[in-house]
Amino acid sequence: MSAEREITRDELKLLATGAWILGAGGGGNPYHALLNLRELYRQGRRCRLIDPATLRDDDLVAVVSTMGAPLVGEERLVDPEVALKSVRAMERFLGRRFDAVMSLEIGGANSFQPLMVAALADLPVVDADTMGRAFPEAQHSSFAIGDLQPYPLSLADVRDNAVIVSHAASWKWMERISRNVCTEVGSVAATCKAPRSGKEVNQWGVLYTVTKAIDLGHAVHEARREHRDPVAAVVQVENGLVLFRGKITDVDRRTTQGFLRGTASIEGLDDDRGREFKLDFQNEFTVGWLDGTARVTVPEIICMMDSVSGDAIGTETLRYGQRVTVVALPAPAVQLTAKGLEHVGPRAFGYDLDFTSVFAT
Repeated sequence: MSAEREITRDELKLLATGAWILGAGGGGNPYHALLNLRELYRQGRRCRLIDPATLRDDDLVAVVSTMGAPLVGEERLVDPEVALKSVRAMERFLGRRFDAVMSLEIGGANSFQPLMVAALADLPVVDADTMGRAFPEAQHSSFAIGDLQPYPLSLADVRDNAVIVSHAASWKWMERISRNVCTEVGSVAATCKAPRSGKEVNQWGVLYTVTKAIDLGHAVHEARREHRDPVAAVVQVENGLVLFRGKITDVDRRTTQGFLRGTASIEGLDDDRGREFKLDFQNEFTVGWLDGTARVTVPEIICMMDSVSGDAIGTETLRYGQRVTVVALPAPAVQLTAKGLEHVGPRAFGYDLDFTSVFAT
């Protein structure tokens, strides 16, 4: 890709579609963030995407995200001004301005968080994130896998509250402290994670994921225009795997401690008739069970997609009767290392399971 280019208005829709797929059921529906960006573009603001390779080693990069439960995020939106507020709070704490901004996770609405900041602050957006998807907690990031410093962190909400966590003993403690603050302000807030140097981004970031999400969205929309199967288009462009096709028959869902947790049950259709697939989730899908046996687990990207439109379906919008296709997409390489699996493998989510790739069978 070129060193720097403008993200076009048309690409915003493609990004929303692709990022929603990479959300693995979480990260929040990008639709409202898309509307926010379209309004900012209507006002004449723009976002510039830069190649991470062009970052200087000492450039300072803001890593931003919305924290909270996806279901709450559908009711209490984080507007661009709130997203920027967490970045400005971090700049005041550091006594230095940022040179660029990037997303904690490319999955879901958080793919748009750096764009909202960039459009208001005239900062470039780095073509990278730290997960290659969405995950529920900060210790699931590639920066945590790399043992980079987890602090400081800033958090801001719509009521004009702002908090700085200046130090934390570990990534898990940072997540625990900030998650409790987030819960107190209503289970949704804008955050600016620990600042990163350009060198750290290139060493430990998951690179070129904004472009990846746009390309995924392009594959879906092109398939629709050509009356092809959009789910098959996603599988082809990402070398993915179709795991199950069926109809949702039950959803057990609850919001606890700032997370959306539960299980969705799917009754098989077509070639999968007579079988059952269950998907556990903690904001994102974590383990898929085929007839009671674990078929797919994190860190591979487990997506539930509308079988006709190819749209991703988030854990907060699962409904009885939806016709769905469950797809697995490959995980970023950093997550498949021994250290990576300690952070994002099934045992990191409380399962007594070892990770086995569906792409190895």
